[in-house]
Amino acid sequence: MGFLDKILGSKPSYPPLPAGTDAMAKLDEVKAPLEELAHKVRDPLQVVPAAHEAFVFLGKPPENFGLAWIHDGKVSSLKDLMQEHHLSQGQVERLLDRLGNAYQHASETPRYSAEFGGKQMVVIPSKDLEQEMHQIMSNTLH
Repeated sequence: MGFLDKILGSKPSYPPLPAGTDAMAKLDEVKAPLEELAHKVRDPLQVVPAAHEAFVFLGKPPENFGLAWIHDGKVSSLKDLMQEHHLSQGQVERLLDRLGNAYQHASETPRYSAEFGGKQMVVIPSKDLEQEMHQIMSNTLH
């Protein structure tokens, strides 16, 4: 992002995610809940496709963001995860801190754009980020 982009607040544009890629196949698998999320959320969305699931950063990671986790055909928000797994506020803060760090680790990963539910999203097809996020979620929820 250039100096003027920062001043003017313009968002970077990314090339479209090519059809036929592994990332697109993973997103197609969770298309219905992803579109449902797109209709509900006004914040920018950045999607990390994963096997049979997707992790969605809401807002502006790595500092100011939320997370939705698409798995088992449904969307779980942080609030849902807190209630289902009896997480304390401190555990959620540590979870967000670790997820923000994982996002930063993938800062050099190429990003693409895709549209789901009428909303443009940034797609981050990174096997390393996918694995790191899955590990963070597993360690926090189990």
